[in-house]
Amino acid sequence: MLKLGIDFGLSNTDVVLVENRQILANQIVQTGPASADALAQVLQTLGLRPVELGVIAGCGGLSHNLPERFEGIRVQKVGEAEAVGRGGLALAGLEEALVVSAGTGTAMIAARGETYEHFTGSAVGGGTLLGLSRLLLGTTDPLEVARLAAQGDPSGVDSTLVDVIGGGIGHLPPDATAVNFGRLVDGAQPSREDLAAGLVTLVGQVIGMIAINAVRAAELPQIVIVGHLPDLEPVRRALERVWYFYQIEPRPLIPPRSGWATAYGAALSVL
Repeated sequence: MLKLGIDFGLSNTDVVLVENRQILANQIVQTGPASADALAQVLQTLGLRPVELGVIAGCGGLSHNLPERFEGIRVQKVGEAEAVGRGGLALAGLEEALVVSAGTGTAMIAARGETYEHFTGSAVGGGTLLGLSRLLLGTTDPLEVARLAAQGDPSGVDSTLVDVIGGGIGHLPPDATAVNFGRLVDGAQPSREDLAAGLVTLVGQVIGMIAINAVRAAELPQIVIVGHLPDLEPVRRALERVWYFYQIEPRPLIPPRSGWATAYGAALSVL
């Protein structure tokens, strides 16, 4: 039976076509809020006919507004925590983990077998990165932000430990961030590239530090990061630097197709 999983996010609509737990296709579709018209647009984009589907699983923003049936096909609405947790565990091949959904905002799900609990999260995410990029860089194009950040140096805007205390502290090296955007207080005039690198560092550090504390509090063995924010290489590096600085093992897993984890989890949730 073919299952169509759809995650209606604030920025994107993520779609996966699943058969026997295998992802046959995955795509980003710009549909707007969840509705029958949005379902029709998804099917048209994928070149699917309703008769080919066994069920549609919807989750995310306003998915409760979806009809119970669409063109004769059952539409099942799946809770966000279950979709994120189930999809993250399945992609990572784990039985339990803290699944960090880094999208427009950030949600952290304590996933244990068939139990999925929203444990904590942060309003800082991809929306924060692009909102601040609009103000500071004049762009909301994530690829442009990533290109600039890859060419920049966050120490052009951030105060480091060597600036503040003259060296490292504990296991933190001298070049670890002490104050995000601290150099701007003293009137520094950074390049667009350094500003972009500073923004990426800020978002990555907030998500990474909350995840470190959350996985310890939840007493889970592993962090799995999903969502489209880690698709941007500078963001991925900023996240990884948090674990490097704090010398924490195991490192977080970012599985392939992590951007479609929630849509995949919704499809897997359908009986």
